[in-house]
Amino acid sequence: MSDVSKTIATKTIATKTVASWRTPALVIGFGSLIALIAFGPRSTLGFFLTPLSSANHWGRDVFAFALALQNLLWGVGQPLGGIIADRFGSVRVLCGGALLYALGLVLMAHSTSAPMLDLSAGVLIGFGLAGCSFPVVLAALGKIVPLQWRSRAFGFGTAAGSFGQFLYSPVAVALMDVFGWQETLVIFAVSMLAVLPLSLALATPPEAAHSSESQSLRQALSEAFVHRSYVLLVLGFFTCGFQLQFITVHLPSYLVDRGLSAQVGGWTIATIGLFNIVGSVTAGWLGDRMPKRYLLSFIYFVRAAAILVFISFPVTSFTCVVFGATMGLMWLSTVPPTNGIIALMFGTRWLATLAGFAFFSHQVGGFLGVWLGGIVFDRTGSYNMVWWLAILFGVLSALINMPIVEKPVARIAAVPA
Repeated sequence: MSDVSKTIATKTIATKTVASWRTPALVIGFGSLIALIAFGPRSTLGFFLTPLSSANHWGRDVFAFALALQNLLWGVGQPLGGIIADRFGSVRVLCGGALLYALGLVLMAHSTSAPMLDLSAGVLIGFGLAGCSFPVVLAALGKIVPLQWRSRAFGFGTAAGSFGQFLYSPVAVALMDVFGWQETLVIFAVSMLAVLPLSLALATPPEAAHSSESQSLRQALSEAFVHRSYVLLVLGFFTCGFQLQFITVHLPSYLVDRGLSAQVGGWTIATIGLFNIVGSVTAGWLGDRMPKRYLLSFIYFVRAAAILVFISFPVTSFTCVVFGATMGLMWLSTVPPTNGIIALMFGTRWLATLAGFAFFSHQVGGFLGVWLGGIVFDRTGSYNMVWWLAILFGVLSALINMPIVEKPVARIAAVPA
């Protein structure tokens, strides 16, 4: 046997040894834990709006801008994180993101000026999320697990992020009551370090391992951005970010303004997270059984209807829970069909990158939702204008997703499965 043959045989044996412990169930489980840990602290940041603003004598617009910047940079960083993950593997992206995230939380706890808050809560946490949150996790799952597991893996990975929201929201309120808001942020920062060992299960091969696949990054982007269905999918995803981030950041304060306690806001956000576990898993399951574009249109329409009903009736603890349950079922359930359509149309070679650009649109919407919420409230004393925008965008996205064509591009369709 030649030296080259021996080298190839050795690498093959090593690959099989590594793969032997990474069963689909274990990969999905570890990926879900990363999504839970990464999404949990992010979903609680709205609870820090009032104490942090009061401690520094800020208006709500200062905190809102920092979190709006976070959403925007999360979106900007997501395609970059996807490109790095697709080229060099996912582990270094997940670990780097977790470290930036942890540093941002620590600095946020000690922010005494608006620029420092923008750097910590905005820049560091924003880029940290781009590296270790569910878009990178889902792309890794899409590459590692077998095709028959893919849609369910997307559903479980997304649901885990929702469980993080459910778990961390009441925990955040409890920790703030016992230790204070600054110490709570530091505790969350320490929890982010668990991502480092968990990321090993989501290791994906670097670009050299895909040498047989001739499509370059430039070709992949050119193919996607002239594809009508991909463009419609990206535009529709804008609404998801606008609605989710506005509600996550401003709903707790909105409820306090209506005379309810902070605990009601905490349990409402937690209810959203709890029911989104069901919604995300169900969306992953339905994605294998019905056209994903119809599923997306239904989700956006129900969201718009739920918001309309919520703001049309007096706000009580009961209506908050009902609203949280309804929105929860639709919350991140857009993610499995969105990623599923991208993987179906273009394959998984550049999945992290193309999903990252779609997520950029999501985060532009999130930036506007958070920022406009703060600006509109400070100028009008009400969130009504932003609620109505959320309804309008929901209806438009329901219509935008209908014409999407769910089939592989000619390049993939020409290759036998």
